[in-house]
Amino acid sequence: MDKFIELLAQMNTFDLVQVIFWGLAGAISFYFSIGNARVWTSISIGFFLIFISQAYGINPWSNYQKLTAYHYIVGTIAIMTITHGFLEYYVFCRTFEISGNKLIVYLSTVVVLALSAGFLLLNPVPSPNTIRNIRMVENAIWVFLCLMNIELVRKIYAAIKDSEISRGFIAFGVVFVCILLWRGSELYLQIFQWDKDWQDIIALMTDESTDIAEFSGRVQFSQEVSRYAGLLSGISVGGTFTYLYRLLK
Repeated sequence: MDKFIELLAQMNTFDLVQVIFWGLAGAISFYFSIGNARVWTSISIGFFLIFISQAYGINPWSNYQKLTAYHYIVGTIAIMTITHGFLEYYVFCRTFEISGNKLIVYLSTVVVLALSAGFLLLNPVPSPNTIRNIRMVENAIWVFLCLMNIELVRKIYAAIKDSEISRGFIAFGVVFVCILLWRGSELYLQIFQWDKDWQDIIALMTDESTDIAEFSGRVQFSQEVSRYAGLLSGISVGGTFTYLYRLLK
């Protein structure tokens, strides 16, 4: 408990608020998956996993490198699960058929998470640079699949635009735009080695330099976009699932 309180004290207010909003969004999305149709299950679980991946900031054991790497892997699994869910929903809109059941979705997710944990346990402790690479891969996958999900949401909306629930997919479009800005700005900083993780790594080296001071304006702008877009994505997800739950219950 003391370690947890210490970590909270070290976090700035903005980061803490962002984690809280993603926690709220994750709780609502998971509860939504329990009380609604099978077709929503993968989407809801995926958004819940985003909170799990974000929670490393308030994790008392976040200084363990394998656990930090695991959080980023969970984030990758989250967007893949969400994308699979929207693909299922699009197929459902076209064919009115859905395969499997909720239990299979839950068990499959748990198995994938367990296999990922096993992979980390069986391999050497990742270095800070390896963890940064894992995080960069996560962000790259997020950016690509967010673009794909925006297109899927557009197609789903076109198929059901005459129904009341179509407004929920407009909200999902807003969510993915926010997430795209959030993850895209992080990836931009990582590509040019302007992210904090890389700065921490090169601080240990004497023969490496960075041009971050030369481009401080765009670095600060990208950091602010990442912070505010991450916060807005959590707020919008919570609002979207709250609206859908009230509509579909």
